[in-house]
Amino acid sequence: MQENAAPKTVNLEIGTLRAVLRKNRLWFAIQPDVRMLRSTDDVGQAITREQEDLLLAACQSSRSRSLHTAVLLALNTCMRYSELRLLKWEQVNFVARAVAVGASKTEAGAGRLIPLNARALSILTFWAGLFPNRQPEHYVFPSEKYGLAQRKDELKGSTRAFVHSTDPAKPIGRWKEAWKAAKTQAGVQCRFHDLRHTGCTRMLEAGVSFSVVASIMGWSASTTVRMAKRYGHIGDRAQRLAVDALCEPVSGSGVVQNPLHSSGGPGTARAN
Repeated sequence: MQENAAPKTVNLEIGTLRAVLRKNRLWFAIQPDVRMLRSTDDVGQAITREQEDLLLAACQSSRSRSLHTAVLLALNTCMRYSELRLLKWEQVNFVARAVAVGASKTEAGAGRLIPLNARALSILTFWAGLFPNRQPEHYVFPSEKYGLAQRKDELKGSTRAFVHSTDPAKPIGRWKEAWKAAKTQAGVQCRFHDLRHTGCTRMLEAGVSFSVVASIMGWSASTTVRMAKRYGHIGDRAQRLAVDALCEPVSGSGVVQNPLHSSGGPGTARAN
């Protein structure tokens, strides 16, 4: 187990161990001595457009050439970290402009189809161009290493990053160090998972129905119920727009029905 792991992470690992021990009838003996750590269900944060610009600029200058593409895709598809890291080219359909998610945290999330908006399609097309010999089974973000090379131009003494040891048959290990450096450079404090939270928040604020958002996010039925409570305040604006639509004139005559009456007559009012 990693040092400084979050209580929730520790509890998840203990839960897995508990399931194994229960199956082998060994859990009962140690159960009194095991206590789960207190953890909170962190809501997360949605970054602003200004923070996004700062982060993306920092990611572009990162030694990790894949970080910028991964962050843009996270913001525009709401895919989880692991879903992006393990993405293969066979899951990307440029013609249909969609990505089929592979293995996921939830059963509902696995295999879901996420449409690619113009921004996501553009960055994926550019990224694909860097791998002209890519195969369907290759990873979109392959394992690779980075080094520093001496420039041989007028800027003698300066260095630049270069990529080597690329293995498309293996996924990238992680973006942890590159992501941390980019956040520091941008002066923005957030988690990679907050990019997913940001996309979800923006869709709901735009009035997208919760059921559609849930399908894109890949939430299980139980998670959807929990998220409905968590993001309920964001849906208030969409609900207000929905009921306001009921006040639209029923015809071009400008006649609006008084809400206290179901038909014309004394309750009929003429709009000014």
